[in-house]
Amino acid sequence: MARTSNVFARVEPEVKEQAEAVLNQLGIPMSNAVGMFLRQVVLQRGIPFEVKLPSEAPLAYGSLTKEQFNAEINKGMADIENGRVYSADEIEAEMRKDYGV
Repeated sequence: MARTSNVFARVEPEVKEQAEAVLNQLGIPMSNAVGMFLRQVVLQRGIPFEVKLPSEAPLAYGSLTKEQFNAEINKGMADIENGRVYSADEIEAEMRKDYGV
């Protein structure tokens, strides 16, 4: 058996739980997943996925003018009028399906 070394990391409990749920479905222990990530860092000589800022910043109420805020509200109202809505039950079911939550 190969020698091992311990790695300690602090993560948000919700993120850990969600990751464990996905990894359990894949049959991969968390320690193996971390090891796979670190091997990819070595092989690719960097983070094995793209790390960048989003092209568009999320909307923040305080940064909107009154006109921009009204335009966003109107978009939401148009979605409602056109039936582009989801119930809380639908969202929860999708979360359980995708994340095992």
